[in-house]
Amino acid sequence: MQAVDSFLGCLSGDTEFTSCSQATLLLSLLWMPALLPIVSRLLLLPRALLSMASGSPPTQPTPASGSAYVPGSVSAAFVTCPNEKVAKEIARAVVEKRLAACVNLIPQITSIYEWKGKIEEDSEVLMMIKTQSSLVPALTDFVRSVHPYEVAEVIALPVEQGNSPYLHWVRQVTESVPDSGTVLP
Repeated sequence: MQAVDSFLGCLSGDTEFTSCSQATLLLSLLWMPALLPIVSRLLLLPRALLSMASGSPPTQPTPASGSAYVPGSVSAAFVTCPNEKVAKEIARAVVEKRLAACVNLIPQITSIYEWKGKIEEDSEVLMMIKTQSSLVPALTDFVRSVHPYEVAEVIALPVEQGNSPYLHWVRQVTESVPDSGTVLP
């Protein structure tokens, strides 16, 4: 409850905004998702005010290569698999094919969904795949071609912000996609 009081104090102005910790804000947001649009704007407000006061627009840090990250040019795609063996095979294949720079496997998630008129509950492995947004259609096609599910989940969200050197690395690793096909057993 203390996190909520701190959070509300930050929003109401009772507490100086700059003294509100990001951890308090994030902790509060975990159980108050409806406030996310409001808080995200408030977090950007001090930076925007500083920029207006200086007369110059806010600047984004650039990676070592000197090129700025273009918001949305990298995506995080999510795929669920029935088990770790299948997830590892698909993960290795998409990285080898350079359709992804990195794949994280998150084991033992529980999925509850409707399938053919019945509510199902399954233990699955979630893949978080980082790739260029322009490669999402090819990634989707490949996953669909090797995935054991009749309807494979492949959804992607654009990355608007992040660690610029990492996002640059994702683009660099996936820059040239080889034509050779990888076939899973």
